[in-house]
Amino acid sequence: MDPTAPVFDNEPSIIIHSDRVVIDGTLTPLTLFSDGRLRWEWEGIERWIDVEKEVVGVETKGSRRIVIKRAVEIGGGLNCLGSAAAAGDLGIKEFVFEVNDEEGAGQLLGQKLKEYLNSLGRPKRLFIFVNPFGGKKSAVKVFAKVVTPLLVHADINFSVHETQHQLHAKEVVQELDLTQYDGIVCVLNGLLHREDWETAIQTPIGIVPAGTGNGMAKSLLDSVGQPCSAFNAVLAIIRGHKQPLDVATISQGKTKFFSVLMLAWGLVADIDIESEKYRWMGSARLDFYAIQRIFHLRKYHGRIHFVPAPGFEALALPKTEKQDPSQQLKFYIRSEEEPLIEEHRYHGPTIDLENTKWLTIEGPFVSIWLHNVPWGSEGAKAAPDAKFSDGYLDLVLIRDCPKLALLALMTDLSTGNHVKSPHVVYLKVKSFILEPGPRTEDSTKGGIIDVDGEVLARGSGTYKCEQETLMSYDKLQISVHEGLASLFSPIL
Repeated sequence: MDPTAPVFDNEPSIIIHSDRVVIDGTLTPLTLFSDGRLRWEWEGIERWIDVEKEVVGVETKGSRRIVIKRAVEIGGGLNCLGSAAAAGDLGIKEFVFEVNDEEGAGQLLGQKLKEYLNSLGRPKRLFIFVNPFGGKKSAVKVFAKVVTPLLVHADINFSVHETQHQLHAKEVVQELDLTQYDGIVCVLNGLLHREDWETAIQTPIGIVPAGTGNGMAKSLLDSVGQPCSAFNAVLAIIRGHKQPLDVATISQGKTKFFSVLMLAWGLVADIDIESEKYRWMGSARLDFYAIQRIFHLRKYHGRIHFVPAPGFEALALPKTEKQDPSQQLKFYIRSEEEPLIEEHRYHGPTIDLENTKWLTIEGPFVSIWLHNVPWGSEGAKAAPDAKFSDGYLDLVLIRDCPKLALLALMTDLSTGNHVKSPHVVYLKVKSFILEPGPRTEDSTKGGIIDVDGEVLARGSGTYKCEQETLMSYDKLQISVHEGLASLFSPIL
C-alpha cells in the first residue's frame, strides 16, 4: 500500500461502483466515481487514485482479488532499463486489494474499472515499427524491456515489424489494413501515400524515443513537464489522449516527402548526418562533431524564399527583397493541363503563388533550420516558440557568425536562448522554398538536406554522396497543412 497516494479536496458526485475491500489487512470502503477517481481510507485518511492518469491496467485474480498496475515515480530506484532512476522517472507499482463481499464481487469491480478505462478511448490494437539499426541500436532492447511489459499490463494487443532499410516503414504502411489497428508506432509518410489518405491520416501516431535524436518525443513530454523517457512515451500512447499535428509537405517536381519534425541544411544537417561516423559515441557524437564543424566552418551559396506568418512581415531581415512569384517561382505552378501522378494520394496544401507576398534572402548561409516542434533532439531546443498545430514552421537562420560566437550560440541550444543572438534570424513562415548551392570555399562540393533525421538530398562531394536519395540537391518547396495528423500525447 502506498501511503503517499494523492489527496483531493473536491468530492466527486456520481458513484459508478462501491464495495468493501481489504487493503493491507484493513477493511475499508472502495468507491469508483464517474470522474475516474478511486477512493478508499487508509489509517483514517481518505486516499485517491486518478484512474485516467495513474492506472495502466487492471487484472482480476480469482473471484475477489484485484491488482491495479499504477504508474508512479520511482526516484532512488532503478528504471525499467535497469539504470539508476532520474527525478521524475516512472515505474509500475501494484496496488492489490480483495473484495470482502459475496463470491464474484471482485470480478464485477474489476469489470467496472476496465469499462471505465475503455470509455477513455484508449487503444486496444497497435501496429509497432522497431528500427534495430537507428540511433544507439537500442530500439530492440527498449521494445523488450519497456514497451512490451507496459502494453501487456494495459491489455493492448500489438503487431511488431522490424524495419530493414530506409523508408521501409512507409512501404509497409501503404499496404497495411488500418481497420485492424487503433494506432501506429511510429511512421507518417506511408499514410499520406495511400489512396484512402484522408481516412488513414486520422490513425493516431505514437512516438517512443530509442535513439540519439528523439526531438518529437522530447517536445511532447516536455510540453507537460515530463522527462523524455520510453516509459513516459508509452504511457502517453496507452492513455490514448490525442492532439493534432501540423504536417509539412516537401515537394520537388512530382516527388513528395512528408515531415513532422524539421528540415536542416548547412551546419545543423552536416553535424546530424556526418557525425554518424562517430555513432559509437552515442549522443556525445553530436557535440564532438559540432566542435569540429564550427572550427572548420562551411558556408553555402544559395537562396531562400518564404511567406512570413502574420506579425513577421516587417521583421528586419538581411538582404530581403519582395519576390514576384509569377516569375522566379514559376517552376512551382502546375498548369491545369498537367496530369497528376497518383491523383488519389495526398499532394500537400495548395499555395496561391500569384496572390501571396514572398520574401527572398540571398546567401551565403551557415545554417537553415525549419522546425515544426520545439525540440530537435533531447538536448536541442531549436525552436522555442514552435507549436504542434499552428499552421507554421519556425525558421532559424544564420548567415554569418564568428566561430567563438557560434560555439556559444550552439551551447545555448539546450535552453532555446540561441534565438536571441544577433547572429540568428528567428521567425515563423507559412511556405518556404530552398535553392541550395555549393560550398563557398569549394564550388565542386554541395551540402546535405536533412529531414527528420534522414538524408533527403546530397550534393556532390558530400558524406556518402554515392548513396541514392529520394530527391536531388536542387530547388524544393515546403508547405504546411495545419493539424493534418494526430499524435498520441501526454496529459498533465
